[in-house]
Amino acid sequence: MTKLREDIVENIDTEIEEYQELPKNIKEKLEWFQDQKLGVIFHWGLYSLAGIVESWQLSEEDDWARKKPWRNDVTELREDYWGLNHSFNPYRFNPDEWAKECKNAGFRYMIFTTKHHDGFNMYDTKFSDYKITAEPSPFRKNPKRDLFGEVAKSFRDVGLNVGAYYSKPDWHSPLYWVPGEHAKGRQASYNPKEKPETWAKYNEFVTNQLTEISENYGDIDILWLDGGWVNARDEQLDMDQIAQNVRSNQPDMLIVDRMIGGKYEDYVTPERKIPEVPPTKVWESNIPLAKNWGFCPNDIYKPFEEILDSLVQVVCLGGNLILGVGPKPDGRLPNEALAILRPLGEWLDTFGEGIYETRAIPKLTIPGWIFTQKDNHIYAFQKRNEQNSLELKQIREELPVVTCLNTNERLTGEIISPIHDESYYQIYRLSY
Repeated sequence: MTKLREDIVENIDTEIEEYQELPKNIKEKLEWFQDQKLGVIFHWGLYSLAGIVESWQLSEEDDWARKKPWRNDVTELREDYWGLNHSFNPYRFNPDEWAKECKNAGFRYMIFTTKHHDGFNMYDTKFSDYKITAEPSPFRKNPKRDLFGEVAKSFRDVGLNVGAYYSKPDWHSPLYWVPGEHAKGRQASYNPKEKPETWAKYNEFVTNQLTEISENYGDIDILWLDGGWVNARDEQLDMDQIAQNVRSNQPDMLIVDRMIGGKYEDYVTPERKIPEVPPTKVWESNIPLAKNWGFCPNDIYKPFEEILDSLVQVVCLGGNLILGVGPKPDGRLPNEALAILRPLGEWLDTFGEGIYETRAIPKLTIPGWIFTQKDNHIYAFQKRNEQNSLELKQIREELPVVTCLNTNERLTGEIISPIHDESYYQIYRLSY
């Protein structure tokens, strides 16, 4: 069961959905995924040049995206927007710098937008001329013109894992929004049941693109499929064939047909929120650093403490966190984003042992405290303003060896009394 909520489609049954039978290698890959804990997702495309909320203004029914319209007339807006491929030129793009900053920030994996709903391809696809590597793109002669390929290589070079975001709908494709037909909203301009031949061609187009992504760009750990209205109603892609194709090249690839449920949603992706009740499937909260996923001038960025809170809360609930960064149209990462990522990396350098490779302790609930566990350690987190003492026998009868990670001091006694310093979180390692 689904409901529309502004820019996202939210599956309201994810908290209770169970897995169907999973292959052994995918089960192992999901365990690996839960160890990673922190990822980054780059939404980048023509919309960064327009400075608008990704490509949503192209959808006539999505009025929420046009509170500040880029053009007043939708027809003019679409024409001008799709013409941005003449001028989008990320001449300051340096994927090695991106990778360095993200490695230092503590990210373990990266997802890159190969194509958003607008249909502009940020990689060198053979199945569309509407791409960064073809005329009239001014970037087509740049040695780094295959943006996804360059980012993937740079991130692998520093030891980070790679994922590909791909939008199942394609508003630029004449097989999805047919020229001369009125596309009222997000969906195809026609009913696939009434035009099965056209839909079959579109299905082939999507299958071909996803297959080439899995073939041409090295090891890809995650295929993150967006546009949840496709595969939810009458617009049914042949996911059995798609999965067979991509996994013939990448046997351990996780497929995230997000917001759909079923066997091709290997993990679930609550958007812009931390779930009150953790899903039964493996999960990943996705939260942008700013108000928008893509770059917008004068965007409002979240305070560092809010991002840190999100990370700790998500991990203590048993999930992963992926943070959204919108690169600028010239290819640089915004300074406002770096001002959050750099202290996040410093924090993780000190306290990351209580984050990475940990799992939740669902039955351990003590007011003012949240916990993770790893091997024979329990990590106890308390916000600076909570100041609640912790009686160790509330956790186990056996008393642990307790170390305060803030001060690296070993504590004695049966009660942890909060320390008074400037750290946002007080964190203790309980070793049994």
